[in-house]
Amino acid sequence: MSSSAPVPSGRADGPLPSPWAHVVRVAAALAAGMGVGRFVYTPILPLMHAQAGLSTEAGARLATANYVGYLIGALAGTLSPALIRSRATLRGALVLLICTLAAMPATHSTELWLTLRLSAGAASALIFVVAVNSLLGHLRDHPPHLPGWGFGGVGAGIALSGLLVLALRPVADWRTAWWASAALAVVLAAASWNLRPEVPAATASSAPVSAAHMSEAPVPTADRRFAALFVSYTLEGVGYIVAGTFLVAAIAQGSPGWIGGGAWVLVGLAAVPSSALWARLGRRWSLPGLLLVALVIQAVGIALPALVGGVGAALVSALLFGATFIGVSTLALATGTQLRFPRSVALLTAGYSVGQILGPLAVAPLLRHGYRPALLLAALVVLTAAVAAAVLRAGFPHHAVAVRHSVPGQARRTAPTDAGR
Repeated sequence: MSSSAPVPSGRADGPLPSPWAHVVRVAAALAAGMGVGRFVYTPILPLMHAQAGLSTEAGARLATANYVGYLIGALAGTLSPALIRSRATLRGALVLLICTLAAMPATHSTELWLTLRLSAGAASALIFVVAVNSLLGHLRDHPPHLPGWGFGGVGAGIALSGLLVLALRPVADWRTAWWASAALAVVLAAASWNLRPEVPAATASSAPVSAAHMSEAPVPTADRRFAALFVSYTLEGVGYIVAGTFLVAAIAQGSPGWIGGGAWVLVGLAAVPSSALWARLGRRWSLPGLLLVALVIQAVGIALPALVGGVGAALVSALLFGATFIGVSTLALATGTQLRFPRSVALLTAGYSVGQILGPLAVAPLLRHGYRPALLLAALVVLTAAVAAAVLRAGFPHHAVAVRHSVPGQARRTAPTDAGR
């Protein structure tokens, strides 16, 4: 592995930054693209309901438009390897994202809002695939918890944007919240502007055989096991996105005004270390078992504010949800790689994206009765995902554990790189 290290430093872009500096740049990109660009809509949504005349059904449609855009951007990154290795792609997507955030207050047209959120979703996906492929490509020889901290940028962006909206809520309106979010995205984009894209495939060709290469030859009965994983992860996409979109509005309905925004900040803070934590646990425990545990915890977190009122329930819900939603993705993608099923990460990502589109549509008819039925349905869907994970765990191959212990963290580092190719 060390023989390939000088290759990147000889490129025209100059030497690679230190691993932690690279993690910080990736975290800033993910904070801008996902934490702000994608999820700032969650704390702003109650303000738009109260001040911009946005109906609950229209709010669900805006969420769906964003997830459709995300699927489009993810597919573009998957179909064009050159796209996700381009710094111009990252910079162009960051600029587009900032423009969509700043343009939201310029209109009261739901149709234009739909277009802006669609474009923001596509930009978020491109930022994500460029940043994650860069993170995992450059740090493939480092411990898996190090890239995990890069993924924590999503949580950092959620916490920062949530704090921003929470601070503005008493003194400003929904328009100011969007403009301030655009300004925050500018700061984060500047911090990630010089992020180096993924190492070209030619430098990886001399690397030792890894779990990603082994995925070309599926093991017997992998089809059935992968089917259980695919069902579980797709259902997770349906269930988690309902909470990810409506949790703040749901908590705000029955709690003091600051609780909804405060809970969302807690979601972000809990998400910051979650990927690194689950990666560490994955070195000692079965990944399907951890996936099952994470899904059950998440289902409890989603259902809690619908079943129990009060500030305490809202904050515990936020903590449980934030600690699991990124971790579930980490565990599911790593499990797919260990099953050695061809194109597992790309297929899982597609199922997850479709689930995110279906989630808001599925609960839209329930929203006229408030958010409680929607959260309960989402929790039930995530519990069903946990049942599918239990089916997977019952027949998970022992050789996968051996692979994980013989090549610590390698499967987790290479898996999302395949998703962008």
